Amino acid sequence: MFFIDTIELSGLGNRSYLVGGAHTAVVVDPPRDIDQVIAAAARRGVRISHIVETHLHNDYVTGGLELARVTGARYLVPAAARVSFERTPVHDGDTAEIDAELTLRALATPGHTPHHTAYLLEENGTAVAVFTGGSLLIGTVGRPDLVEPRLTERLARAQHASVHRLAAELADETPVLPTHGFGSFCSSAQASGAATTIGKEKEVNEALVRDVDTFVADLLAGLDDIPAYYAHMGPANAAGPAPVDLTPPAVADAEDIAARLAAGEWVVDLRNRVAFAEGHVAGSFNFEAQGQLATYLAWLIPWGKPVTLLAASPEQLAAAQRELVRVGIDRPAAAAVGGPGSWIRDGEAPASFRRATFADLVDRRTAGDIVVLDVRRDSERAGGHIEGSVHIPVHTLHRRLDEVPAGQVWVHCAGGMRAAIAASLLDAAGRDVVAVDDGFQAAVAAGLTVCGCRGDGGPAT
Repeated sequence: MFFIDTIELSGLGNRSYLVGGAHTAVVVDPPRDIDQVIAAAARRGVRISHIVETHLHNDYVTGGLELARVTGARYLVPAAARVSFERTPVHDGDTAEIDAELTLRALATPGHTPHHTAYLLEENGTAVAVFTGGSLLIGTVGRPDLVEPRLTERLARAQHASVHRLAAELADETPVLPTHGFGSFCSSAQASGAATTIGKEKEVNEALVRDVDTFVADLLAGLDDIPAYYAHMGPANAAGPAPVDLTPPAVADAEDIAARLAAGEWVVDLRNRVAFAEGHVAGSFNFEAQGQLATYLAWLIPWGKPVTLLAASPEQLAAAQRELVRVGIDRPAAAAVGGPGSWIRDGEAPASFRRATFADLVDRRTAGDIVVLDVRRDSERAGGHIEGSVHIPVHTLHRRLDEVPAGQVWVHCAGGMRAAIAASLLDAAGRDVVAVDDGFQAAVAAGLTVCGCRGDGGPAT
């Protein structure tokens, strides 16, 4: 008998897998914080004998190299991936014996990257699962535009061919276990559901139900923005990531926090957006620890900028550190735990701003001129937007603050999280801001004029 344990990386929208039998196991696309993988293997009572990468990841830093060093496992990486460290190169058709009666077989599936490789798990020669990385996802495929713009169309066509290869060679009942597609921006479209099979994908996946030209045209037309930090992930993985240090950072007091803000460093408050709006250190930014912290902080912060973390508890701080090392933000410059009362110097008052709903926005708009700022992505706005609103996606706002018209700014997204980030950026810049903490679907119900609305408003974040 074999087992497959899923290791969820919900903040990044990814999954890793621990797969094995009675004695040994393989890890597929491991996260950088390898302690959780080692703990999972310990719970199973197995030795990690192999680690495999489906590709050089563009959205997170891998823990594969360090896990191999710590465990002595063989580190299998697609042969065509250009790396600066020793590994076992993998070619199409190569096999690895994982445990008694368990074999992993490599299947070349270029598209997400030129060297992408899927791995077929076989028990006594029968396929029992396929680990598809960024190739075949649940209802969609991995995006082909993360490597080099000149390769995008070629990779999109390769992605179509690779998915058809999997569908042709594997039985319909074969479970499909991708790395991406659970909120990751490596997915070419939002995946739906938590599990799938080859047979299910034959019925619904656009790569399998459309001809190549139609598929490629639609895929390229629908590609969304690429998080800025992705540019740093591939090179880090090719060079060989360093081990992580998850020990607590240096403690910052109120004077130190003020000095760091004065020096132009980023001070990031991890508390929930309600608490932040009620009171916070003036000049600090709000990235909720329970949201997509790693994705949006890494996307917005100038790469390499020192960051100080403010957390409600030691547990919140530790969880945030773990999230951030996965995207290459290795060590906070400092940190503080507690609340604004201990983070602000004596004699200074906390900053705050108002939160509101779309119904409140209707009332305020009739009373006078305000600025309505939409910070969703282009693709979301195309599905419907408030008439007369200004559009600046949140991941570009910190560079475009001077484009926000004068007046009180009512900022919204699809659900409230990104509006809170944007509101904190505007508040730090001295703007009078109101954060609309409401689902976009409520805009129509509130009586606002929404242009070109599909009715979904995009993902509620």
